[in-house]
Amino acid sequence: MTEIDKTYLDHAATSWPKSEAVIEAMSNAMRRVGAAGRGAHQSAVQANSQVQTVRCELAQLIGVHSPNSIPPNSIPPNSIPPNSISVHSSGTAALNAAIHGLVRPGDHVVTTAADHNSVLRPLTHLQQTANVRLSIVPCDTKGLVAAEDVLAQVQTDTRLVVVTHASNVTGALQPVEEIGSALSSHDAIFLIDAAQTLGYLPIDVHAIGADALAAPGHKGTAGPLGTGCLYLAPPLHSVIQPTIQGGTGSRSESLEMPIDFPGKLEAGNLNVPALAGWAAALSELRQRGIEAVTGRLQSHSARLHESLGRIDGVRLFSEAGRLAIASLRVPGLSPTDVAAILDSEFAIETRAGLHCAALIHQHLGSDPEGTLRISAGFNTTDEQIDAACAALKSVIDSCQTT
Repeated sequence: MTEIDKTYLDHAATSWPKSEAVIEAMSNAMRRVGAAGRGAHQSAVQANSQVQTVRCELAQLIGVHSPNSIPPNSIPPNSIPPNSISVHSSGTAALNAAIHGLVRPGDHVVTTAADHNSVLRPLTHLQQTANVRLSIVPCDTKGLVAAEDVLAQVQTDTRLVVVTHASNVTGALQPVEEIGSALSSHDAIFLIDAAQTLGYLPIDVHAIGADALAAPGHKGTAGPLGTGCLYLAPPLHSVIQPTIQGGTGSRSESLEMPIDFPGKLEAGNLNVPALAGWAAALSELRQRGIEAVTGRLQSHSARLHESLGRIDGVRLFSEAGRLAIASLRVPGLSPTDVAAILDSEFAIETRAGLHCAALIHQHLGSDPEGTLRISAGFNTTDEQIDAACAALKSVIDSCQTT
């Protein structure tokens, strides 16, 4: 099946298609550069420049104000990149690096029922193996968490508060600014999972009050799979502990990991071809403008929810908002069956199930099968949204007459 004969509406999982600039940058890194970026020869310098470009682009995208935040289009080959962003193989890897690197045995951590398993599973592991005390704040029937409920769970010895910026099931935006403002007078570290918002919404980590922010590169920023990042506020650079040990290209004479961030979290060779593709995607995003992306996603969300709301038999678990994510159920049909029919009969690709969010469905009322999720991206057309809604109506009408 090609791009021409399918309608892709699973952008909350990963954006697609990737641009030609992204594909060409990845191909060029493999065909013409070849190096890993940890050497002094010309190819290594080129590879390292791609990694630096990603850091600088991300620094601008999330409002990191650093003396090293050089404009991406004027990065000298041997310049020092912004030192508050580490790169990882995924958003999950970045979240694990933050959680396992910052939480100590016996600590108290607060998170929410709207969070993804990339947060819930490492925290549960620490609860079971390191005596970490875990408080999970419930959400409402749309996946929204109340700031006062989160703050009510914060104790004097709370080490970490982890909140998803937006639910990957309903698209509900969490009140991270309110939480961050209240935590500014507390010692707790505030970590945001921006998997669903980086590249889709304006983000300023200082305005939010985030001490750390993790995200993948393959969703809203339209980069390739195998990319992710972790922003960490400078006071935490010496605090975080590496969870992977190995070569970093620096201090090779020592058997201990370097103490400098971000190198201390980047053991092993980085995925330079993927990072080259991500650099190209971030450049395109900067040229396009985040406001244009946000406006288009909001328009898609309104169109999607309005159309779905007119279909008899559809139960929506989401509302129109700034992210084009809709979650629904059809009485009498499992989400998995509906997704399979849309795929096989209409070549429309959606997502069915729990969406790797173990707890939110208890609050939405969508247990145990989860929901059918339709999610649009910047390049999604109105015609594709209309076709998906028409196909869903056709499936429901067909089932009701048989």
